[in-house]
Amino acid sequence: MATIGNTYYNLADYFRSMSPDGSIEADIVEILAELTPIVRDAVNIEANNGTNHIHSVRDTLPSVTWGRLYKGVAPSKSGRSQVTDTTGFVEGLSDIDTRLLELAGGKAEALRMSEARGFLQSMAQEAEETIFYGDTITTPEEFKGLAARANAIGSGTYGNQIVDGGGSGSDNTSVWFVTWSEDYTSIIHPQNTKAGLQREDKGEQRVLDADGRAYFVKEELFRWHLGLSVKDPRGNVRVANIDVSDLLAGNVDIHALLRKGYYRLGTRRSGKYLDAQGNAIAGAGATGRTVIYMNTTVLEALDAEAMGSGASALQLRPMELEGKEVLTWRGLPIRETDAILNTEAAVA
Repeated sequence: MATIGNTYYNLADYFRSMSPDGSIEADIVEILAELTPIVRDAVNIEANNGTNHIHSVRDTLPSVTWGRLYKGVAPSKSGRSQVTDTTGFVEGLSDIDTRLLELAGGKAEALRMSEARGFLQSMAQEAEETIFYGDTITTPEEFKGLAARANAIGSGTYGNQIVDGGGSGSDNTSVWFVTWSEDYTSIIHPQNTKAGLQREDKGEQRVLDADGRAYFVKEELFRWHLGLSVKDPRGNVRVANIDVSDLLAGNVDIHALLRKGYYRLGTRRSGKYLDAQGNAIAGAGATGRTVIYMNTTVLEALDAEAMGSGASALQLRPMELEGKEVLTWRGLPIRETDAILNTEAAVA
């Protein structure tokens, strides 16, 4: 079985490098990697304008003409639009009564870590859901996620990167191809801040109960500054409008939809992403990895489809990724995440 994951520098690697002594920060990223696949895959970069990250996207190509002797060439230029991606921060505060910690004795730190894991899981889920569904129009304190960008089939910068699964109503789901790279899609954090989730011990604090009477707690603050930047939308594809009821009834050809999504990937032709073995696909110069994200419902349907004979059975294969067995489709790792809903409204 092929082993992969050693050639791609992701957010987890970045976070580990910040804590070479194996301190609590390194422990946090290991826990987060268990809780959310995004941490395992995402590339993290520092924003270039405070809490914002500004970059340009080429939206039109320059015009060219056939030349003739004694005839000049008209100048031209490509069209670019400036994009500003924002960041936000999600927080949590843990208070544990000091008397409870005293009763725990030598297990006090284990008790605090157990409580911390709950906060880490909650924040990881919130961050991952926002990566997919964050919308600064309806919730300005969040950041703009993937679905808010790829929200109209055949329209705008992202329109051609959406495959229509044919569903309607509000019981739909999506499958995402995401290419993690500074050249394509990356997690961003504000300037002069650390990447990833921070856990800060605030020590002993005096607090008041509901009746205004004081007691003491050991307090910890959890904070994660992050945003999402999509520099080149051609590295991502949304397979949208997958009708969940039809899917459960066996009336959706998931393999066919994935195939359509695969051929929408601009990176497929440029050789700018890695397959599951960490090798460049269709050429050299790989700068990232394309990962497929789907929820449990879709993955189970895809697995059932692959149990039969035919091409789908050949495309879905297990491989070892960073010491763990994962399914791959056409050599691309599949990540299972229930941050992708089964209650999406149809993309128009």
